[in-house]
Amino acid sequence: MHLAHLILDPAAVVAPVNRRTFGTFVEHMGRCVYTGLYEPGHPSADADGFRTDVLALTRELGVTMVRYPGGNFVSGYRWEDGVGPRDQRPRRRDLAWRSIETNEIGIDEFVRWADKADVEIMYAVNLGTRGVQEALDVHEYVNHFGGTHLADLRRANGAEKPYGIRMWCLGNELDGPWQLGHKSAEAYGQLAAATARALRAAEPDLELIVCGSSSSMMPTFGAWEATVLEQTYDLVDYVSCHAYYEEHDGDVGSFLACATDMDHFVDSVVATADSIGARLRSKKKIRLSFDEWNVWYLSRFQSQPPVDDWRVAPRVIEDEYNVADAVVVGNLLISLLRHSDRVTAACQAQLVNVIAPIRTEPGGPAWRQTIFHPFARTAALARGDVLRTVVDGPAYQTDRYGAAPVVDAVATYDAATDDVAVFVVNRDQTRSVELTIDLSRFGAGAWSVAATTLHDDDIRATNTAERPDRVVPRPNRQVSTRSGGVRIVLPPVSWTALRCSPIRSTDGLSDS
Repeated sequence: MHLAHLILDPAAVVAPVNRRTFGTFVEHMGRCVYTGLYEPGHPSADADGFRTDVLALTRELGVTMVRYPGGNFVSGYRWEDGVGPRDQRPRRRDLAWRSIETNEIGIDEFVRWADKADVEIMYAVNLGTRGVQEALDVHEYVNHFGGTHLADLRRANGAEKPYGIRMWCLGNELDGPWQLGHKSAEAYGQLAAATARALRAAEPDLELIVCGSSSSMMPTFGAWEATVLEQTYDLVDYVSCHAYYEEHDGDVGSFLACATDMDHFVDSVVATADSIGARLRSKKKIRLSFDEWNVWYLSRFQSQPPVDDWRVAPRVIEDEYNVADAVVVGNLLISLLRHSDRVTAACQAQLVNVIAPIRTEPGGPAWRQTIFHPFARTAALARGDVLRTVVDGPAYQTDRYGAAPVVDAVATYDAATDDVAVFVVNRDQTRSVELTIDLSRFGAGAWSVAATTLHDDDIRATNTAERPDRVVPRPNRQVSTRSGGVRIVLPPVSWTALRCSPIRSTDGLSDS
């Protein structure tokens, strides 16, 4: 058994936990919207046609924000197709995913869904095939109070009050040759700057997100961010990051360590942004919006022949996730949290059916994939401040990322309750880890601990409609408390969440 040690200190604060870290993504792609969120006639459908079973799982997942409506889809999207009477809305080709978009769901309907789910909307505008005027038009429709053509059109369509959307993405992945309207960094920077100026003229305190690289593997990575930020630095608040990970050729060891690449991605973009800020003599710090991230078996998708039958809501990239995938997703959340000083928004892509934590069948059930659980537990337990967390433990060698620690962790401390939450993974494929957590610097003599671990002897085990609870976090029975700390055994290929609460004494009596 490996041994590892972790010392936590309430004074070692990275940043407050930002609730926007627990965002997700809804794109008009595959069955994410149609038969995912929206399925009139389903036994659970409400009066608006939304599946209430999916709404309940969205709330359980702990989602705080949703990026909408894309994604690659947005680079060819005409937002006005999705407003007004449904029987008058045009059907369009979606060239991104080679399907038919019915436009039954548009911004008005999605705002209603978001209100039911109690989530904030991050809205993406089309800077692929459109530009400044489209961005101004959709902003007028959703955010202007009234007295103008488009604001009054929204009111006529049933929404008297503005939607008040705060976060706006200036396009999507325009560094990618696959993107409709793909642009050079120079051309995109000019368009993004012009769009940002126009939106700020309309509403000065919007939060604007400029496109960063769609992957750290892009040949223009780093140079793209530098060129774009040189033109937009004083106009925007965020630069976006996108990253997807998968297991390659059975290399489980590298796959389990891919959060080290996310760490490198974040650190590289921060360094690039800060260098531009220094060159411009700006005191402003650009934040990062990691608004697409997940495990996605992209190589499988790319190896398949292109779909060319132009259906409505085809089954596209409905990856079935296993135990190892869930451990990686938990680890990616650890990476995002430990960078909370600069990553202040993030969106797991996507919410339903399409590389998603929630799966559905038309007319049938909805269930939690394995990756649902680390997201939901982290969103529920992470409160207060993120603490600087360094694990003293063994390392192992990977083919893709070099040396990686066997144990990776992050912790949060909620001063309002004195609770400490620790999220930790064991990346070793065969050996358990005995982890000791030193909590003596928090001043409490004794602690009560609740620990759950996601693990299975079969790391390929999945959840299905027939067996929706095959893989779930279970109470970890190998946890004990000692004066000033905790000891826990982490099984191989596992993700664990601990909530540590001080036991308070009153007149010599302990009460937990």
